[in-house]
Order: sequence, then C-alpha cells, then structure tokens
Amino acid sequence: MPVSEAGGSFEKSLTNLGGDINNPFIIFEDVKAHYNNILDKKRKSAAEWRKRKSQWADGNSESDKKLHSFYSGEVPDIDYMAIRQKEGSATRAASATILGVYAQKVENMIVASADLANSDKTDGFLKYTKPFTKGDFTGAFLHAGVSELTMAAVMNGIALHGGVIPACGTFFVFSDYMKPAVRLACLMGLPVKYIWTHDAFRVGEDGPTHQPVEQEAQIRLMEHLKNHHGNNSMLVLRPADATETTVAWKMAVENRNTPTALILSRQNIRDLPSDTGDRYSDSLKSEKGAYIVQDCEGEPDIILVASGSEVSTLAEGASLLRNDNLKIRIVSAPSEGLFRNQPEEYRKSVIPDNVPVFGLTAGLPVTLTGLVGTKGKVWGVNSFGYSAPYKVLDEKFGFTAENVYRQVSDYLAQYKR
Repeated sequence: MPVSEAGGSFEKSLTNLGGDINNPFIIFEDVKAHYNNILDKKRKSAAEWRKRKSQWADGNSESDKKLHSFYSGEVPDIDYMAIRQKEGSATRAASATILGVYAQKVENMIVASADLANSDKTDGFLKYTKPFTKGDFTGAFLHAGVSELTMAAVMNGIALHGGVIPACGTFFVFSDYMKPAVRLACLMGLPVKYIWTHDAFRVGEDGPTHQPVEQEAQIRLMEHLKNHHGNNSMLVLRPADATETTVAWKMAVENRNTPTALILSRQNIRDLPSDTGDRYSDSLKSEKGAYIVQDCEGEPDIILVASGSEVSTLAEGASLLRNDNLKIRIVSAPSEGLFRNQPEEYRKSVIPDNVPVFGLTAGLPVTLTGLVGTKGKVWGVNSFGYSAPYKVLDEKFGFTAENVYRQVSDYLAQYKR
C-alpha cells in the first residue's frame, strides 16, 4: 500500500518503532550489528568447513578427484555403439537397456519414478541398484510414490545441489502435474532428465484419461522459449526406434545446460530401415534435430515426416506409395527445436520449400505444422479418443500404412491443382 494511502497509521507505527518518517527504510544500527554478527559466524563456519574439506582431500585424493569430476559434469566414456537393443523394442524398453548401463557405469546418477517403475521401465536402472530407504542412502533409486509434482521438485533440488545427474519417470499424460517444476527447471537451466512413457493414445484400455494427446504440443513449446543464455529452454526428444533411443539418451546425458524430455512409446516399434546399413550412425544425425532416414534418387515427389513410432508407419506407407512410382523421402524429427537451430542450408537439404510435405503425429496436428510448412498436410489426433487395444485404435484413427497411402495420394492430387 502506498504511504499516502496508509495515512497516519503508518506514520505513527514508524515513529513508535523509533524510525524516521523522512527516511522510512533506514536500517537501525542494532539491526546492522545483529546481522554483521550472524555473517561473522557464517564466515567462520564456512572457513572451518573449507579447512576440514582440504584436510579430507589430502588424505583421500582419489575420492576428491571423483568428487571434482562429479561436479564438473563429466560422464564416463560409454560405448553406445556396442549397446545391443532388442529388435523391434518399445522405446521405453530401449530406454531401460540404457538405464541399466548407466546404473553400472555412472556412479552419480539418481533415478526416480512416480509409482510406475515397472511400466515406465526405470526399473532397468533399479535392477542394478536399490531404492533409498529411511537411514540408508547407499542406493540410487527414489520411489517417489504417486506424487509427480513433488518428484519433479525434488529433481530440481538435486540438480541445484550439483554433482548428481537426476532423472525421473512417469506416464507422459502425468507431465501435466509436473509442469510448475518443469517450467522452473527450464527457467533455471537445470539438467533434469524426464522419462515420459506411454507417449500417445496407444495405452491399451486405460482410455482417454491416460492418452497424452495435447501434451507433446505443450512440452514442445518449451523448445520455442529461450532461457537467459539465448538457448532453447528445453531439449525435447521423441525417438523413432530402439537405436534412436540409445542416441537420445546420449544426447540427454551430454546436455548439461537445460532439462531434457525423453518421450517414449508403450508399444513395440519396428526398427527403421537404413540406407547405409549402420542404423546407429544414422541415428547420430538426431543431434541435428531431424534427418533423412530413407531417400530416393533425385528430387522427391513427397517428403514424409514424423517423430516417434509414426516414422515406422510412414516407412510402411512409403512402400505402398512407391508402387505408384512416387519418389519418397522419409524424415525422422525427434527434436523440432534442435532442427530449427541448424543452419538454413541443412534445414533446406532435409525439407526444401518446393516439395510437398506430409506429417503424421499421434498428437495434435499442430505438433508438426512448423515442419510441414504452410502448404503441407498433417494427419493427427483431434479428440481424446476411445478405450481399446492400441492396434484397434491405430485402425480406427488411421495410423496405418493404408491410410498413409490414401492421405498422401489425396494430398498430392490437391497439391498439383
């Protein structure tokens, strides 16, 4: 309340407290002395702690070296190419494989789950450690219970402490509960890793309440917001198959400047084709946000673009389209935000302006509008859907090779008019 509105009450209170109405914000000498005394005690305590820390370091050189490496953000060398993923895995299962490696090789990683470790597959990490219990913090796994916001806030605290790599998992639809803490992580540049599984309507009979239809569009908005360093405030990755998941985790752990979201499938996904025969090297191109999975000779008649499991559906649809002598390019775009950051020359080499672009997303169509352009077409989901096994919903919602063929054929006929 302004001083003028407070009236005589404010003036009397200030005067009775010994203050000066002409200088109402002056700090009393006894208050200054009190706080200086507190600061002196804290400085002395800090100096004593640093002395003890130095003495400890002198007698524990290897542990001190390890501690410094933890705080520096260094991660042990991991041969990601040598990691064997099961063919046709769900990306949540592929994530479990990588987490198992981290549990054995990354000593300063803590993973949490909101009562869903066996479903979000963070139990891949738990398999090689044990959960925290009262009085015993020798493990590295936190059973957070049904408390997604609290879990996300705890991860922020761990990240702010430093020296520890925090990751937490739950179903993607429950990211809604976590948003306040996620937003703060983006604002503060905290390198928390979010493991969000069950990434689309393919959640079985759980139904519309568990179907994350609009969540991907919401989370990807954080790739549009910049932090104080001018970088995308979040790295959002939705890998298209098991090998892309391996690379996505590599990118997540190497990202020390912002949070990373890993959006993973519940259902198994057919591995993507490789023109080079080296799917891992192909997937490393994810580091540019989007890349060509499969190409054609010369200029394509149509570019098909998606992220996650929809890329494999596009690959199946492309086989039908090639029967019509169409030249097809398939693009996987795990991170639109990273792709936008690439030089224009690269972006135009992947998705040029003068070629029709068709997008497929199991979320809101707006998720891909930035990639397909104003003349492009997106087939997505515009409702909360229904409760049924995912293969039934794929048929009902049109996430099949046959519907890709129909939609692209109709789109090209209209595009040429």
